[in-house]
Amino acid sequence: MNWDRKWTLLAASLGVIAAFFLLREHWAHAFGLAPYLLLLACPLMHLFHGHGGHRNQAHSENHVGKDDAS
Repeated sequence: MNWDRKWTLLAASLGVIAAFFLLREHWAHAFGLAPYLLLLACPLMHLFHGHGGHRNQAHSENHVGKDDAS
Protein backbone atom coordinates (compact mmCIF):
# COMPACT_ATOMS: atom_id res chain seq x y z
CA MET A 1 0.00 0.00 0.00
CA ASN A 2 1.52 3.32 -1.03
CA TRP A 3 1.72 6.41 1.19
CA ASP A 4 -0.95 8.39 -0.69
CA ARG A 5 -3.50 5.67 -0.11
CA LYS A 6 -2.56 5.38 3.57
CA TRP A 7 -2.98 9.12 4.11
CA THR A 8 -6.31 9.09 2.26
CA LEU A 9 -7.54 6.18 4.38
CA LEU A 10 -6.37 7.92 7.55
CA ALA A 11 -8.07 11.20 6.59
CA ALA A 12 -11.32 9.41 5.69
CA SER A 13 -11.27 7.49 8.98
CA LEU A 14 -10.71 10.65 11.00
CA GLY A 15 -13.49 12.38 9.06
CA VAL A 16 -15.95 9.61 9.85
CA ILE A 17 -15.00 9.68 13.54
CA ALA A 18 -15.32 13.48 13.68
CA ALA A 19 -18.70 13.36 11.89
CA PHE A 20 -19.94 10.75 14.37
CA PHE A 21 -19.06 12.83 17.42
CA LEU A 22 -20.37 16.03 15.83
CA LEU A 23 -23.70 14.43 14.94
CA ARG A 24 -23.92 12.78 18.35
CA GLU A 25 -23.72 16.13 20.10
CA HIS A 26 -25.92 18.05 17.65
CA TRP A 27 -28.38 15.40 16.47
CA ALA A 28 -31.46 17.59 17.05
CA HIS A 29 -30.03 20.37 14.90
CA ALA A 30 -28.86 17.99 12.17
CA PHE A 31 -32.17 16.12 12.10
CA GLY A 32 -34.02 19.43 11.77
CA LEU A 33 -32.15 20.10 8.52
CA ALA A 34 -33.15 16.77 6.95
CA PRO A 35 -36.31 18.03 5.13
CA TYR A 36 -34.35 20.93 3.65
CA LEU A 37 -31.56 18.61 2.50
CA LEU A 38 -34.14 16.39 0.83
CA LEU A 39 -35.63 19.38 -0.97
CA LEU A 40 -32.14 20.49 -2.03
CA ALA A 41 -31.33 17.01 -3.33
CA CYS A 42 -34.18 17.08 -5.87
CA PRO A 43 -32.90 19.93 -8.07
CA LEU A 44 -29.31 18.74 -7.66
CA MET A 45 -30.28 15.29 -8.95
CA HIS A 46 -31.98 16.89 -11.95
CA LEU A 47 -28.88 18.97 -12.68
CA PHE A 48 -26.29 16.23 -12.33
CA HIS A 49 -28.23 13.14 -13.45
CA GLY A 50 -26.93 13.32 -17.02
CA HIS A 51 -30.26 12.51 -18.67
CA GLY A 52 -28.95 9.21 -20.01
CA GLY A 53 -32.36 7.52 -19.97
CA HIS A 54 -34.05 9.90 -22.39
CA ARG A 55 -34.17 8.72 -26.00
CA ASN A 56 -35.20 10.48 -29.13
CA GLN A 57 -38.22 8.65 -30.55
CA ALA A 58 -37.18 9.26 -34.17
CA HIS A 59 -33.79 7.74 -33.46
CA SER A 60 -35.23 4.64 -31.80
CA GLU A 61 -37.65 3.98 -34.71
CA ASN A 62 -34.84 4.02 -37.29
CA HIS A 63 -32.45 2.00 -35.14
CA VAL A 64 -32.38 -1.76 -35.71
CA GLY A 65 -30.91 -3.66 -32.80
CA LYS A 66 -29.30 -7.10 -32.77
CA ASP A 67 -32.52 -8.73 -31.59
CA ASP A 68 -34.63 -7.02 -34.29
CA ALA A 69 -32.49 -8.12 -37.25
CA SER A 70 -33.89 -11.20 -39.01
